[in-house]
Amino acid sequence: MKINNFGTSGVNPYKRQMNKLDNAAKTTANATDKIEISTTAKEMQQVSQYAVNRQAKVDELKIQVENGNYKINPNEVAKSILNFYKK
Repeated sequence: MKINNFGTSGVNPYKRQMNKLDNAAKTTANATDKIEISTTAKEMQQVSQYAVNRQAKVDELKIQVENGNYKINPNEVAKSILNFYKK
């Protein structure tokens, strides 16, 4: 028994799929990407005055520690610990 022309003849479903992929690739090739940075993000990228002051304080403390001039105040340390655990 011989069956000819069963189903859709002359139609290649794989070729149809490839055509869809090619069309999608063409549309994405023409599109360009954009990025927008908010003003808040731009402000965060800049060095703030707070960071500059903090770095100056860290440098000063580093010099004091290296020279052996840094003195720890035990009362301030105890107050700080109490305040931390009271919160």
